[in-house]
Amino acid sequence: LVLSFGGPEKPDDVMPFLENVLRGRNVPRERMLEVAEHYYHFGGRSPINDQNRALIAAVRDLLDKEGPQVPVYWGNRNWDPFLADTMRQMRSDGIRRALGFVTSAYSSYSGCRQYREDVARASAEVGEGAPEIAKLPSFHNQPGFIAANADHLREALSHHPASARVAFTAHSVPTPMAVASPYVDQLQETAALVATAAGVPEWSLVYQSRSGPPTQPWLEPDILEHIRAMHAQGVGELVIAPIGFISDHMEVIYDLDTEAAQLCEELGIHMTRAKTAGTHPAFIRTIRDLMLNEVQICRPDCCPAPAQRPRA
Repeated sequence: LVLSFGGPEKPDDVMPFLENVLRGRNVPRERMLEVAEHYYHFGGRSPINDQNRALIAAVRDLLDKEGPQVPVYWGNRNWDPFLADTMRQMRSDGIRRALGFVTSAYSSYSGCRQYREDVARASAEVGEGAPEIAKLPSFHNQPGFIAANADHLREALSHHPASARVAFTAHSVPTPMAVASPYVDQLQETAALVATAAGVPEWSLVYQSRSGPPTQPWLEPDILEHIRAMHAQGVGELVIAPIGFISDHMEVIYDLDTEAAQLCEELGIHMTRAKTAGTHPAFIRTIRDLMLNEVQICRPDCCPAPAQRPRA
């Protein structure tokens, strides 16, 4: 069972999707409309669902060739196909137990425990006969995930001189949430492993896509602040590698390919954004390896509950 965030597929989907994402949170409508404009900028369609379809197709192809011969399902947190609907279909198909692969490599609240909560909520909604879902562990340091990101980083660096700087990015979260999880340590480990594999001696870990109020502390520095700091240091070549994400979804194509790229152009910095892991063969094989290594099922204590949840 592939578990993901979900995203709108046409303009009419955007506001209902955001209402699902922000349900139960005290978020001003002005902020919701601001985020909606990010989606309208790309025709009201998030790329995440198509990317999940491509990921699932690649996983199915590998399983067809090398086994095990198991069905692959897909359920989202915030948009069709919704997790509860998928679990109803699984029950109808006679599925009693399944492995849950979350499209997030790290053990944070929103990337781990919240999906466990989603599964529990969907199971209660489905009721008797709902399949048991055992979540697979985080894969931030799995060799195939590292190899995929390193390959994409090397390709991006090929467009720059050896003096180019590298900035690894990940989604910012409130600092109390970060303290309550191994999120930052895992990101540091991933960045170091990818940099070593790609032959990058110097790099920075920065954050993006912050959504909380200015008074709430979130992980820093922000990528835009980092770009300005690089410019002040005379840096003219920059590669951004979004290791915090596995696909080129909205936070990547808007926050990096649009906002960060525009700032770099204004400052005269030659910037290239490295691809995410996507459907790189090494990453697809990592997903199969996680399935085969069933003893490493995610435990309840691997992603502690947050001291404070994020606000959009």
